[in-house]
Amino acid sequence: MAPDETMIHVRFAPDGTVTEIGARPAGLAAQDWFNLLSAVAGQYFAALSGGRGLFRLPPAALGAVQAKLDEAA
Repeated sequence: MAPDETMIHVRFAPDGTVTEIGARPAGLAAQDWFNLLSAVAGQYFAALSGGRGLFRLPPAALGAVQAKLDEAA
């Protein structure tokens, strides 16, 4: 892991929906935040065991996600 990466942890329900996700903006549902991250920076997601996942976002990807959030606001 690079020292400047932002890590966002995800926890899934048995049906595949997102139950918990880190760094979620206020007013945005967990599933919607996951969908946005996946659309903009899906290549940085890794599925883990036990219904978990992890986004490892470099600064450029985090900036792209923020731009998409600003665009939607």
